[in-house]
Amino acid sequence: MKKELNLAVAAHIAYDEQLLKQEVAEHLSLQSSDSFFIKLLRRSIDARSRQIKVNLKLAVWINEAVTNEALNMSYRDVSNSKQSITIIGAGPAGLYAALRCLELGIKPIIFERGKNVRERRRDLAAINKDHIVNPESNYCFGEGGAGTYSDGKLYTRSTKRGDIEHILKTFVYHGADDVILVDAHPHIGTNKLPKIISNMRETIIKHGGEAHFNSKLIDINYSSEIITSVLIEQIIGDESPLIQTERQIIEHSCTHLILATGHSARDIYELLDRKQIIIEAKPFALGVRVEHPQEFIDKIQYSCHSHSEVVAKRSYLPAASYGLVHQAQGHGVYSFCMCPGGIIAPCATAQEEVVTNGWSPSKRNNPYANSGIVVGLEMLDFEAYKKFGALAGLQLQKEIEHKAWEMGGKRQTAPAQNLQDFVNNKLSTRLIDSSYQPGTRSVQMKEVVGQMIGETLRQGFIAFDKKMRGYVSNEAIILGVESRTSTPVRIPREKIGLNHVQIKNLYPCAEGAGYAGGIVSAAMDGVNCVNAINETYR
Repeated sequence: MKKELNLAVAAHIAYDEQLLKQEVAEHLSLQSSDSFFIKLLRRSIDARSRQIKVNLKLAVWINEAVTNEALNMSYRDVSNSKQSITIIGAGPAGLYAALRCLELGIKPIIFERGKNVRERRRDLAAINKDHIVNPESNYCFGEGGAGTYSDGKLYTRSTKRGDIEHILKTFVYHGADDVILVDAHPHIGTNKLPKIISNMRETIIKHGGEAHFNSKLIDINYSSEIITSVLIEQIIGDESPLIQTERQIIEHSCTHLILATGHSARDIYELLDRKQIIIEAKPFALGVRVEHPQEFIDKIQYSCHSHSEVVAKRSYLPAASYGLVHQAQGHGVYSFCMCPGGIIAPCATAQEEVVTNGWSPSKRNNPYANSGIVVGLEMLDFEAYKKFGALAGLQLQKEIEHKAWEMGGKRQTAPAQNLQDFVNNKLSTRLIDSSYQPGTRSVQMKEVVGQMIGETLRQGFIAFDKKMRGYVSNEAIILGVESRTSTPVRIPREKIGLNHVQIKNLYPCAEGAGYAGGIVSAAMDGVNCVNAINETYR
């Protein structure tokens, strides 16, 4: 007999297999002679009261043999397929588009401007230690895209955009822990993502797809609203920003082009603008990254009064997170990409800019918690940049990132201010420690982000302190700038066919086109674009 069961249990029971088994047996009034097997279907933490509960959805088989179904994906060999799709970008959207191609029998051909995940590590180390930014290989560009080295959160509100379960099962098939299939806010961790991403690439190549790295889109040839070919600049041999390397340009013919370049490929927007391919400005958010001791966040969220109580609860509970939102000065100010037990990373894609982001390892066991705190900007906020047309918001973003670089000392050192000092409009005489490896420099943060954004952030922090008592203190620090929340440019497309409104075989995809906001939604959009192309083949 199989039963499905919804239970709300104490946290120490939910995370202990034996205690949970006892709880289920009592709830179902099972006899000692009964044998039963439990499968966890869903799990979420409810920390709204001091007595923390964990909501569980369980399947229970009673006196019945259970066989676990092996997870399998139906990938086909496409080596000799007459149908192909060219994919620009090997982030979540590009990789999932390619995997969907394999399922449909279409050959995917990926061109990625950056390096594979293993070779990217050297460039990340150069940013952190030497303050050198490789514009083609960094935290944003390279195999796996920005998602590879920015935490691996798999939570999305875009539940109607595609099959989330299929996205998660694909991650598990390629090496992710199957706990992501049950947690309400699944998370892989930056330390585990690179291997999973490389496994996906191996699947693509094994089944006849192609993946070309150090291969950057530099031009698009089109006629009568149809792309005929693209020009790809390829780096030959080892590539370093300090060494002159050999490059070649190839012309690649394509019948369908998926543009999955991510939110930071500014040269793509500029290319489309030059080629008179329609793009448009869109709202985005910009602000700072705030960092607290993780124990402080645990104490608030888990209603603890002492260090020992935090230690006791953390023995069976994960590092606590938070989500905050407030309206100030006609703008929304809110937390973004909150990383419990995480690290703040330098995410610039050019030498003369400073950009911050956050990530967490799978165990979320670092001593700090960080989150973007950003202000939602609207089209009216770009009025001073209207001469830049569709690139107005992009120009504002560029100027603030360059200002952060200047005020950080013209290195990857981040401009920073202790949080209470920021709220009190006071320059920090001594900055507290931070996880940001390139270092920090004390500034008045309002001078970096501007008066309007700065004052909106200040009012937001004051409101957050009322919701989480003690949130504003000089045990917390803000770093600038958190500016790559989403793209400031949209590449418009048809609602049904998903092709560009002007170029019929161009498929703007995911975050870089303004149609997704994270790993899962980007992956679903990649799948959806391939499905739309498949309809044209049919």
